[in-house]
Amino acid sequence: MNKVLKYILLIVVSGIFLFPILWVIISSFKPQSELFTYPLTILPNKATIENYVNAFASGDFITYYTNSIFVSIVATLLTITINVMAGYALSKFYFRGRDLIFYIMISTLMIPLQAIMIPIFLLLKKLGLLNSLWGIIIPPAATPTGVFLARQYLQTIPNSYIEAARMDGASELRIFLSIIVPLAQPIIATIAIFSFMWRWNDFLWPFIVISSKRKMTLQLALANFVGQFQINWGNLLAMTVVTMIPMIVVFLALQRYFVQGLSAGGVKA
Repeated sequence: MNKVLKYILLIVVSGIFLFPILWVIISSFKPQSELFTYPLTILPNKATIENYVNAFASGDFITYYTNSIFVSIVATLLTITINVMAGYALSKFYFRGRDLIFYIMISTLMIPLQAIMIPIFLLLKKLGLLNSLWGIIIPPAATPTGVFLARQYLQTIPNSYIEAARMDGASELRIFLSIIVPLAQPIIATIAIFSFMWRWNDFLWPFIVISSKRKMTLQLALANFVGQFQINWGNLLAMTVVTMIPMIVVFLALQRYFVQGLSAGGVKA
């Protein structure tokens, strides 16, 4: 009976969290005139894909989609590389000031983006990276959250593995690629999910960096549906559904590592 009640509770809670997402998906197939009818209906009286056709016809969404995919994938790969290597150095190498560096790095979590936005903008301007997709990718590549998760997880890996590899003559790069990376798959998947979601959903930083319409990401394109006097809700709902697909695919592909990476990362400080 306890097991049945637990499953009932989980189903109810899951339904509460999934209902807004399902509502968006179902409403995207409703005609514009049916979105605000009273009383509201969950299922459309006459399902249509008109919203999707109009949304794709109203802008170059293939280009926007390609830009978002490129930014999210490249930024995620760069974030994984930098954060895991930094976490490895801060967890398995012993040098003066190691803990101080780590604490300073973690303390940057308290600094909001708005406080460092102007200095980063001026730096990108001097480097010629404004109005460039690389201007979106490079600045947030090394995240203190990713370094913290990687460092905490890698501390759970026994040092004997590394010492044995060094005794066999393995180089540090070989140890990292052949031992650390395979054992760190859960935390790599966790960082990948976080990074992909952050980059895919980011609006503020691309809005500041990008000025050309051809280099806009999906989130910037979605903002164009919000006009000064009216909002095209049908097109907006349709493109919102389209933007959710990559995040769902990435999470479903990596979710078996997700909880394992978070729980293992909090075992040892």
